[in-house]
Amino acid sequence: MQPPRSETVQGSWEHFPHQADIGVRGIGSTKEVAFESAAHALTAVITDPGSVAPTQSVPIVCEAPDDELLLVDWLNALVYEMATRKMLFSRFAVCFNDHSLHATAWGEPIEVARHQPAVEVKGATYTELSVKRDEQGRWIAQCVVDV
Repeated sequence: MQPPRSETVQGSWEHFPHQADIGVRGIGSTKEVAFESAAHALTAVITDPGSVAPTQSVPIVCEAPDDELLLVDWLNALVYEMATRKMLFSRFAVCFNDHSLHATAWGEPIEVARHQPAVEVKGATYTELSVKRDEQGRWIAQCVVDV
């Protein structure tokens, strides 16, 4: 059985197996798209991102000394916003400025009956953490999330 995945014009995301937790991987032509795609993969751990209307925007800023730690901070910021605002996100815009990430996430409040959340993501981990370019020049941003 193939793990879940999705492709868009600019990037794609997929899950990869990892014992009891779930790996999220964002793939894109730029690092920004890879981080946005990793965020889509995070949402897809919880629910179908297509079921989430991007009606409310939430600004997010993260800082870290390198791209890998920035990915963990980005995903954990999304987990925090989902938990505290009781929202799910389906659209993302990411910009980098040196070691900081400035982003907007769009989504809506969780409706359990409609979104049918499968699991609660507790946070992004350093397990299998990587942000790099592959042989084809695509950016890959991945880590395992604790569920």
